Amino acid sequence: MSAKVKLDHAHVRDLLRGMIRIRRFEEKCHELYTQEKIRGFLHLYDGEEAVAVGVAAALEPRDRVVSTYREHGHALARGVSMESALAEMYGKATGCAGGRGGSMHLFDAETNLYGGNAIVGGGLPLAAGLGLGDRMQGETRVTACFFGEGALAEGEFHEAMNLAALWKLPVLFVLENNLYAMGSAVARVQANTDFAPRAASYGMPAESVDGNDVVAVEAAARRSVEAIRAGGGPQFLECRTYRTRPHSMFDAEKYRDKEEVAEWRKRSPILRFQSWLLENDLIHASEVVEIEAEVEAQIANAVAACEQAPWEPVEDLTRHVVAGTRPAPPVPDPPAAPVDSTYRDCCRQAIAEALTRDERVFMMGEDIGAYGGCYAVSMGLLKDFGPDRIRDTPLSEAGFTGAGIGAALAGMRPIVEIMTVNFAMLALDQILNTAATIRHMSGGQFGVPLVIRMATGAGRQLAAQHSHSLEAFFAHIPGLRVVAPATLEDARGMLWTALQEPDPVIVFEHVMLYNMAGKIAANAGPVDIDRAAIRRAGRDVTLIAWSYSLWKTLEAAEELAKEGIEAEVIDLRSLRPIDDETIADSVARTRRAVIVDEGWRTGSLSAEIAARVQEACFWQLDAPVGRVCSAEVPVPYPKHLETAALPQVGDIVAAVKALPGVRG
Repeated sequence: MSAKVKLDHAHVRDLLRGMIRIRRFEEKCHELYTQEKIRGFLHLYDGEEAVAVGVAAALEPRDRVVSTYREHGHALARGVSMESALAEMYGKATGCAGGRGGSMHLFDAETNLYGGNAIVGGGLPLAAGLGLGDRMQGETRVTACFFGEGALAEGEFHEAMNLAALWKLPVLFVLENNLYAMGSAVARVQANTDFAPRAASYGMPAESVDGNDVVAVEAAARRSVEAIRAGGGPQFLECRTYRTRPHSMFDAEKYRDKEEVAEWRKRSPILRFQSWLLENDLIHASEVVEIEAEVEAQIANAVAACEQAPWEPVEDLTRHVVAGTRPAPPVPDPPAAPVDSTYRDCCRQAIAEALTRDERVFMMGEDIGAYGGCYAVSMGLLKDFGPDRIRDTPLSEAGFTGAGIGAALAGMRPIVEIMTVNFAMLALDQILNTAATIRHMSGGQFGVPLVIRMATGAGRQLAAQHSHSLEAFFAHIPGLRVVAPATLEDARGMLWTALQEPDPVIVFEHVMLYNMAGKIAANAGPVDIDRAAIRRAGRDVTLIAWSYSLWKTLEAAEELAKEGIEAEVIDLRSLRPIDDETIADSVARTRRAVIVDEGWRTGSLSAEIAARVQEACFWQLDAPVGRVCSAEVPVPYPKHLETAALPQVGDIVAAVKALPGVRG
């Protein structure tokens, strides 16, 4: 493909039509907003049309696009129909995302539009991941990622740029520098406004062009795309432009003068290109009139269709949170003779088996290669599977977690390891705002089959920033599955099942379990990740625990048995969704319940479970639901204080004995 722009009659007409379509569409959206047909935030693209049209002209249908919340122009330029885009802004069921995303979240699988992203900079790691997935599968697609200059101040920009350059990913980063990040002039919030050298510092070619010159944008984009397809790695293109509308419909524009806006309107990309075409006899005035009439008719038809389009039924409210169908659970082989193992070895074996079984599976995270991971789970896997599939990452949790999401969208089955749950807070944006929401926002067009493993919990004197149990944070989020293997069998088998899931799964591995030794069938295979398990039968009280707390709870049950109190112990296993049926059935029999949770009491997972027990078993309960939780302090470093802060066997025994009417 030549990097030169062939300005024949058909092409210049297409470029002009593309820009006029965007401008008139945005003008109609402005009008419809004042009529309250469109609600929420509305960010119009007026003045920036040359960027979307110029870049789109350099892409092929198979290429991917990741956009921002100001993405109407990108969507139309990629081929999303006016009716489909406008219906999405209406919130109608005929919208490109079924009305689930609205103005800021236009998704369209047919045109490979992976959505507008309302988190500034949030789409950058996703684009890197799409590129990673394509590169690992030998595809020659290009992913174009649009973002504004405000994103250059976000950490995710730097993390994504570094990953893309490090791994030579086929991504075209398109900076739409419209001089204002919301109401902040770029010169007031950026220490250095020369952005191309900033990108070049990561070792990728970077170029700045006049973003109001559609031919210049297309020529630069073609050069970049050609270089990417030739294996040149990522490219950075800054398009200097200007938005002539407010940031959003709520923006009073107190931060800039009307004279400045008027001056930029004179540089309108449509006005410039159209005037140049007419002056050089490349198009006739009558053709411009025809284009305007054609576009107006398209808009009128789109509005009429949207007015008549149906709303999605309220009964469908919970559709597209997770996949509507799931694969049947894998069936394990009959157990072979038991062998000695540890929890750590079971985790490692599970990863190795997954890599062997499915070539789409790979793992990435910090220090998982030669170092073997912080807890030595991945020790030796680099030698067996190589650096492509055991992929060391920079210390950039948001970046590589977002890249895992993108790779999953591209057809891979990534396992992302986050060293500790406290570090996961740096990736929470990508987990909550992207992984958990894309299926819903896209109306079910895209899913994220991703597994994230992370170490959790206290007991090793690692102090406050490496010791917390934050499972409740993640179990709170619709769109995720959250599991906590406590046994050797679950450590070995849950990953297998999780990798079959069409939605993201978080696997919490407690740091105190890694050295736990025992026997396990040599051929131990997949396990259920939906159901809780009764680990000890009893009649007097139900004890509900998970992860490392399960073993303290089982020990407490043995102590209670010495005093004639027979406790039933439930290993919750799945923290989202919670197996209400197993819990309710047990509590209905024992008539009492105590929940053991290493998290803090306030807002904890134990509080959620207690509420569910009360709702389901109120008339069967003979005592209030008890809870044993960590003290509400950051986990201390000194051993005696750490021990005092965490649930212990004695605390569980005491909580049971405090229940009214308990036997013994």
